[in-house]
Amino acid sequence: MDFGLNGKTALILASSKGLGRAVAESLAGEGARVILTGRDEAALEEAVKGIRGAGGTADWLKLDLSAADAADSLAERARSLAGRVDILVNNTGGPPPGSARDIDTSVLMSQAQTMVANVIRLTSLLLPDMESAGWGRVLTLASSGVEQPIPNLALSNTLRGSLVGWSKTLATEVAGQGITVNMLLPGRIHTDRVDQLDANAADRQNKSVDEVRTASKASIPAGRYGKPEEFAAVAAFLCSEPASYVTGSMVRCDGGAIRHV
Repeated sequence: MDFGLNGKTALILASSKGLGRAVAESLAGEGARVILTGRDEAALEEAVKGIRGAGGTADWLKLDLSAADAADSLAERARSLAGRVDILVNNTGGPPPGSARDIDTSVLMSQAQTMVANVIRLTSLLLPDMESAGWGRVLTLASSGVEQPIPNLALSNTLRGSLVGWSKTLATEVAGQGITVNMLLPGRIHTDRVDQLDANAADRQNKSVDEVRTASKASIPAGRYGKPEEFAAVAAFLCSEPASYVTGSMVRCDGGAIRHV
């Protein structure tokens, strides 16, 4: 299948490693020019080098999403670098684990700037170019916790959940202009973040990491953690030309972990 991404430019947030990097690699493999972002310059250099080595076209821009002017600065630099962004993949790191009753409101507001406010602001800044072109893709990577809250990840469940209503509303506003807006929900995809969460759970439950991981895998119908490249393949499809009639949707990539319909 031709994804129709040759000549398109994709901006991927938080893409020096993990799911963001996997998505960048997948989009580059389909012919898109990708712009990676993150705080770790060495990791970004390594990721871009790998994409270029595989025959892809890639650049990177340093970005601290917690900064108040992060969205405006990134939009300006991305346009200066590429002229126009056709595909925006919104991705942010996960907040600290913890219970709902123990949420520190100062931490909540700080994380909201990074995970919500700057994501919405950046999308709004880049939409006019997509509207002018009559084509665009906005894909927000969230978490299965927005459909089935994950224990001890109260901040993530809260903040990522707030993007659901925004994404669905935006999708209805721009669908007639050739722009799709979707969310992709990862379940247990094996990344450094998941390793950290498993280690945290092991400490909290006074168990070994292997015991926690075994129990976690047993709760997933597929019986295993997902691979970043499996998740990234779904992301690439949602950003593709053939997916032009898929919008306003939340797509799960979780091995069947979410049990409700």
